[in-house]
Amino acid sequence: MSKLMQIRYGAARSGLRGPLIWLRHRGLDSHDVFLASYARSGSTLPRFLLAEALTGATATFDDIQQVVPEIGIHVRAKELFPGGGHLIKTHERYRARYKRAIYIVRDVRDVMLSAFAREKGMDLLRVRSLDDYVEPFMQGRMVRYGPWHEHVGEWLDSPLAKRGGLLVLRYEDLRTNLAGSFARALQFLNLEFDAAAIQKIMENNSMEKMRKREDAATRLPKTGKEEGRQVGKGAVQGWRQTLSQEKLQVVDRYAGDVLRRLGYPTAPEVLAGKGLHEPPTPLPPAGAAGSQVSAIAARNGWFSSLRRRRKAMGGAVADYFSWYRY
Repeated sequence: MSKLMQIRYGAARSGLRGPLIWLRHRGLDSHDVFLASYARSGSTLPRFLLAEALTGATATFDDIQQVVPEIGIHVRAKELFPGGGHLIKTHERYRARYKRAIYIVRDVRDVMLSAFAREKGMDLLRVRSLDDYVEPFMQGRMVRYGPWHEHVGEWLDSPLAKRGGLLVLRYEDLRTNLAGSFARALQFLNLEFDAAAIQKIMENNSMEKMRKREDAATRLPKTGKEEGRQVGKGAVQGWRQTLSQEKLQVVDRYAGDVLRRLGYPTAPEVLAGKGLHEPPTPLPPAGAAGSQVSAIAARNGWFSSLRRRRKAMGGAVADYFSWYRY
């Protein structure tokens, strides 16, 4: 990794992050939809699937930022929804500026292994081993988005979820029933596709094809190591072969309640042979996203024009303070 990227990586974990993230959220409005997740939770696949569904074209790692951009560089992206809305990827914790979102959640133990491998591949590890990584990761000290259980809890209990503006998809369900999960996301976005069209998009974005696109990308930062890949192995419950019962209990101490809420087995359940199951209580019900174009905006052209200009100006501010540029 270059010295510049190391400096940026360090700054992202410092006190500079708060005001920078605030600036990167300029230029949003209620027409924007978010593809949200904690880092290393598997949002790349749904990001590419939805990009193709919304544009009809195959996305690549070199142009995905113009279709489904990272938060902060959204001003340069295509408008995909009525009213000029974008589909924007975010790993940030819930914010009131988020009005509609699809939230991808993954078992924290697989998230942790993926984050460990990624940092190892990028020569960014600040600990000697995975055993030394577990507790600081669960405390939120290794990833700049805070503790996993707080991130997930804030999204699940957000006003957005309470009013039906949040669709929660488990990564594990994406892996075992991609067609069903993808269909739910399309329905949430008010997009109509038959089973054959859904299958065609999924085949065009298989794991093998995604990895080939990553290899062919010219603007995507690469480490040359398997551990540093953007498209990982997509393991489900890979932690069972890696984490000791002692480390599973550490995870439970921080995130046991959230694991149970999502249907992920806790340490005692793992010891008893229990695996992934349906959440004990239903996840927040999601309504259709809708266009949400206001009656005022529909009646008054000048209001719509003013809104677009304010959004563009705010987006320009966000873009100026964003470092992510692949």
